[in-house]
Amino acid sequence: MEKKQLKKLNELASTAICGNDISSSCLYVSALAIVYSGQYAWLALLMVGVVLFLFRKVYGEVVGALPLNGGAYNALLNTTSKSLASLAATLTLLSYMATAVISANEAMHYASIVFDHLPIIIATIVLLGIFMGLSIIGIGESSKVAIFIFIFHLTSLVILASFTIFYLFQNGFTVFTENNLLPTKGGNITTALFFGFSAAMLGISGFESSANFVEEQERGVFPKTLRNMWVVVTIFNPLMAFLALAVIPMGDIENNQEALLSYMGNISGGSWLSVLISIDAALVLSGAVLTSFVGVTGLVERMTLDRVLPPFLLKKNKRGSSYRIAIVFFLLCVSILLITRGKLSALAGVYTIAFLSVMVLFGIGNILLKVRRQNLPRPEKSSWIALLIAIGAVIIAITGNAILNPAYLGVFLQYFLPTILVVAVMLNRTSILKLLLKIIKYFLSPVQSFLTRSNDGILKVIDTINSQEFVYFTKDDDVATLNKVMLYIQNNEHTKNLKIVAAFKEGEKASPQFLADLDVLDREYPNIKIDFIQLQAEFGPGLINELSEKWNIPVNFMFIGSPGDHFPYKIEQLGGVRLII
Repeated sequence: MEKKQLKKLNELASTAICGNDISSSCLYVSALAIVYSGQYAWLALLMVGVVLFLFRKVYGEVVGALPLNGGAYNALLNTTSKSLASLAATLTLLSYMATAVISANEAMHYASIVFDHLPIIIATIVLLGIFMGLSIIGIGESSKVAIFIFIFHLTSLVILASFTIFYLFQNGFTVFTENNLLPTKGGNITTALFFGFSAAMLGISGFESSANFVEEQERGVFPKTLRNMWVVVTIFNPLMAFLALAVIPMGDIENNQEALLSYMGNISGGSWLSVLISIDAALVLSGAVLTSFVGVTGLVERMTLDRVLPPFLLKKNKRGSSYRIAIVFFLLCVSILLITRGKLSALAGVYTIAFLSVMVLFGIGNILLKVRRQNLPRPEKSSWIALLIAIGAVIIAITGNAILNPAYLGVFLQYFLPTILVVAVMLNRTSILKLLLKIIKYFLSPVQSFLTRSNDGILKVIDTINSQEFVYFTKDDDVATLNKVMLYIQNNEHTKNLKIVAAFKEGEKASPQFLADLDVLDREYPNIKIDFIQLQAEFGPGLINELSEKWNIPVNFMFIGSPGDHFPYKIEQLGGVRLII
């Protein structure tokens, strides 16, 4: 069945979807950085901009080589085991969940400044429901809302900065001078920058989102979204912190940190500017909710295709949207909101550690890509020095946040452990079913009829899981390479059937040595049925799609080794074929 072709997102739409999350950070991260690093906050935020610049190359190399949805999960899935990839996916899901709930709730708090007596909890649920609906309607319609919010937000920031600079020229830099004469936070500039940088790293949340819906973007758009997000963060975050320090005394900054930019607008432009910034905050934080829905949909679709999550999530509506993913995500967010009763400070711990851990794992994915897939073509490469500095900077940020908020680690584990348990069950479901079968036999042996029915039912489920056929495309691989293929399939997939396919030109065929190697593998792996198929055809997207339809085997259950520089096709043209060697 031919996959429905949906309209791809252009640069503006893609940037807006992920940019609303990362650009909204100036609403809270400027105050956070000032609280922990005082007069050096703008410098700490510039350091974050440098780290983000390094990660542009990291993300560009990984996603350029493997332009498929899934972000860190996709990077690790194609370079290491499915278990480690699922760890990255779990952390990403937690990050999106925390982002959606916190952003929606904070948006309604800002809205309550404009609308008195707004019921925060109910309004938050309604907002989450609206963006669930937009996600179900389709990413194209969602992008129109995201573009409006993004442009409105950037315009509001430019207006705020302009009025504040004009205010400075009228009233001078007395406040800025007084703030700089205050004692340094932590006693010295190094400590101030360490904690300020650690807190300010939260301001790049959303940078990873573009990688989770890269398949919905037009060709060449992804690196531009990284550039655009970097420019926005590097300009506005340090600028807003600098302007706040220039017009607001330090004590007032700490007393108004929850709505610092709105307070700054009131000083520099009056109440109308304060209201504008409050409206902008409500809108752009709402846009961050949309980012979560779009990002989580792309990630969960990829995980479900790889049988890490239950297949019922893949059901699509007439618009081609995976509406069940949006509904389940909405219900999870609402349940967390109700459980915490709107007091979401605990979720900040989940958000902090999960998001920064995903950044580290993406960097590790880049390392593995360089080492294990060095022949895979890619449009750009990150240098080893830049890569290690970027990973080290994020580890420093995780350490700093753990020192600042040690209770966050405990809260993070309360959410992380149940989530990773669900994923672990899916990855090991055949082993769990076999264990369940043994328990049933032990305790219910007297009831033979019940035991027989249970035995047959569970064996049928196991056989159904293992009946899925997989395909490996080869051409004259030696026995050592083929053995690596068998080990990967044995350790990562639930199957008893493997087709090894070789496509030859007219008049060519497999060598006697290759056939002898296959006989060795057949004896070495008796639990996996190996079928060798020779074809007189040219290997490429056409052959892959033809065999997928003929054998009813999804393309993502087909494997190849890493292609070299002379391979005539880009990896994305192969429709999702996985690299395992």
